[in-house]
Amino acid sequence: MSDTPANTLSTRYTPAEFEQRLYAEWERSGLMSPPAEGGDRPTFTVMIPPPNVTGVLHMGHALNNTMQDIVIRHKRMSGFDALWVPGTDHAGIATQAVVEKKLFAEDGKTRKEMGRKAFVDEIWKWREHHGDVILSQLKRLGASCDWSRTKFTLDPDMAHAVRVSFVRLWEKEKIYRGARLVNWDCKLQTAVSDDEIEYVTQKSSIWTLRYPVKDSDEFLSVATTRPETMLGDTGVAVHPNDKRFGHLVGKKILLPLTDREIPIIADESVDPEFGTGAVKVTPGHDPADYERGHRHNLPIINILNKDGTMNAECGPYEGLPREEARKQVIAAFEELGLFEGEASITNNVTISDRSKTPIEPLVSEQWFVKMKELAQPAIGAVKDGTLNFKPKRWTKVYLDWLENVHDWCISRQLWWGHRIPVWYDEDNVPVASVEDLEIGAPHPQTGKPIVRQDEDVLDTWGSSWLWPFATLGWPEQSADMKRYYPTQFLSTGRDIIYLWVARMVMAGYELLEDLPESKRNPFSTCYIHATVLDGHGRRMSKSAGNGIDPVVMIDKYGADAVRYSLMILTREGQDVKLAENRFELGQRFCNKIWNVARFVLQNLQGASDLGQAGQVPQSDALEDQWILSRLAGATESVSTALDNYDFHDAAQALYRFTWDDFCDWYVEAAKRRLWDGEGAAEGSPEAASAAAARATLGHTLATLLKLLHPFTPFLSEALWAEVPEQLRGGEDMLMVASWPSVDQTSIDTAAEENFAQVQDAVRAIRNVRALLETPSSDKPSAVVVCGDDRSAANFQTQQPLVNFLARLETLEVRSDGSKPAAHGTDVFRGGSVFLPFNDDTDPAKLRGSLEKKLKKIEGGMRAIDGKLGNDKFLANADPEVVASERERRVLLETELATLQANLEGLAV
Repeated sequence: MSDTPANTLSTRYTPAEFEQRLYAEWERSGLMSPPAEGGDRPTFTVMIPPPNVTGVLHMGHALNNTMQDIVIRHKRMSGFDALWVPGTDHAGIATQAVVEKKLFAEDGKTRKEMGRKAFVDEIWKWREHHGDVILSQLKRLGASCDWSRTKFTLDPDMAHAVRVSFVRLWEKEKIYRGARLVNWDCKLQTAVSDDEIEYVTQKSSIWTLRYPVKDSDEFLSVATTRPETMLGDTGVAVHPNDKRFGHLVGKKILLPLTDREIPIIADESVDPEFGTGAVKVTPGHDPADYERGHRHNLPIINILNKDGTMNAECGPYEGLPREEARKQVIAAFEELGLFEGEASITNNVTISDRSKTPIEPLVSEQWFVKMKELAQPAIGAVKDGTLNFKPKRWTKVYLDWLENVHDWCISRQLWWGHRIPVWYDEDNVPVASVEDLEIGAPHPQTGKPIVRQDEDVLDTWGSSWLWPFATLGWPEQSADMKRYYPTQFLSTGRDIIYLWVARMVMAGYELLEDLPESKRNPFSTCYIHATVLDGHGRRMSKSAGNGIDPVVMIDKYGADAVRYSLMILTREGQDVKLAENRFELGQRFCNKIWNVARFVLQNLQGASDLGQAGQVPQSDALEDQWILSRLAGATESVSTALDNYDFHDAAQALYRFTWDDFCDWYVEAAKRRLWDGEGAAEGSPEAASAAAARATLGHTLATLLKLLHPFTPFLSEALWAEVPEQLRGGEDMLMVASWPSVDQTSIDTAAEENFAQVQDAVRAIRNVRALLETPSSDKPSAVVVCGDDRSAANFQTQQPLVNFLARLETLEVRSDGSKPAAHGTDVFRGGSVFLPFNDDTDPAKLRGSLEKKLKKIEGGMRAIDGKLGNDKFLANADPEVVASERERRVLLETELATLQANLEGLAV
């Protein structure tokens, strides 16, 4: 515990003074790890989406991991056996590319010159030095993971799990090797899956070429965006109902620049409206042509090398880059008089998500997983409610992919990753094995010598899809597996719903056959978090240079300010626009908490009448009853929101209670009794009232710090150390203190209504003071005219409180409807308030001022009405802006009513 007395706490919260020290204390305590025995407590498990080992923390990570930390801290405090498993992904393509580039820049060596073992050894060295950077940055954010269970997807136990999964699927004949058209990254020289490509719209050209028909004077014109691929054409297709070409179907084309004859075929997939209505068919280099070729038994000709240059099939064009070959093929067609022309178009180009270079469809021998059967239980999990997406709309994305799933190409032509556990004998007969097979050892099936292991590695997702259970010890039935699987919560981004989420669900159902089907689904809730955009609504990226470094923001504003700002700004289902100055919101909130805690702790020093920890104080004071009722309501709101993963709603409820209820109203109201109690005789009403105020302040602060902890862990933990032991109840570390329960007996509707009426009257008095320009040092006498006896009784009782908050000398309460003359006025729920004119008030001048303000307000209301009545504005503006405009109009209406009431009074 801190030895710093509360009255020496600095006047401003300085995060750097606390964050590193407090995180070290959390780590030393071991409390981020669950106890060895969970007892009969319910378990709650979160698996971190493993960031790439090459990665550094970006705002998407900060948002997602803040959400996960909020969940795990809340569950830990709520008595759950809570586990949050961290780790990193080996990120095959990304990591190999980074190290390959580094080695070439430093030593001028390529990986092929180095050899596989030496190159992989270099990557392991790089990983040892740089691989855990992002994990240390997560600690800066306050992530309370169980670091003793940190996993890396190439750890030996993870590698064993990967091999077991591969062999099991092999034995079920759900993995196969075959020649298929794949997405080929010519820069990285590896296959990539359909889920690792993106489509970029760009301006391009379409060229029309003339193909001569054999034994005829006719030509068939075809339009293409890839003239160079005509060297691989094995057919020309037309629609069977296209009368223009019906007489040509079945005839042959003499393919220019080659010695081949290719057939003219009829296929319903051809769009008669596209180009000339006839399309060249290149099964080796186009997905649609691959399917057409398969239907018509056309041969496949591959015209490209792995690096994207033209191969030996291209004759004189061999060795040329694709772009140069294109130019030369067009020139050759022009020379032959077979070139019809070129037109500009806009089309979608397929780009590798990894290298950002164009994808080349290429027929290649690859490994595949059969997906149709695996998808069925994953589809069922959503449909029967076992798996729930939040927001629900992402369910459709998940189901659309699974219901139209294709076989998964799982092999990559890389060296960094899980090498495919398949070995071959001298006749190239494959066998899969969990254990290494020695070269020269007999093949388990043929008995012939093993000569080699497969050169390829698995797609990175081929290990990541095992993450929820491999991290817990699978395929062994470990204690962790029994205790913590299945997990309850996964938070991730929309872009990997099918890359990762769907595959994890499939893996759970397919591989965990020893579990009941009801326990195979890896997580019950999949939360799809918002995408963080820049202030202009653009996605943050390195290339755009518009990213905001969360570590820099933590250095500047503090981790809690970053965490809280992200939560308060992010609404479910809406992307968040973020500029650096938005973190000032969280910073102001943290400073507000610090300052109110400092005030409360100063007033609790030396007090022995604070009650017991967690026990709600008893008090006759309206303000005490009100804040305790509001505290119970806030506790219920925050708890419910967190249980439902409504992070913004929880943050908003905390803000309103902390700033509006506690700081702006209750603390100000309590000052009157605290001051009155100073020097009061022991046992006097003033002393008793001050004691009740202190007890209420202490209980409210202690409870509030618990509610704040998941959002602002450092600040709340630092202040908890200053809370008197009497209120901590032996809970020395807030991270594992008990979550507040809702005391239903504290919810006092009558107290809330009465205090709300006091608040309204005080606001109204303050409005009139401003209207009359009454100096803040003046304490005028006021009149409140009540519309009913209940309101009048309330104000009679609360006269001292209203006088204190509104800075009045006296308050006269009337219930007969009589209104004083020469007074400024405002209305509130249940009545009106009146303040006398000042000695120097000039009614005519006041009228002119009020009329000028009235016109300004009416103009402002018209402007807002114009916006809110504009469908284009409502459709395009941020929801926050629309809501703000509506709130502003309500405020202007209130102000307008006040001005009109005062103008009417001046007319009397």
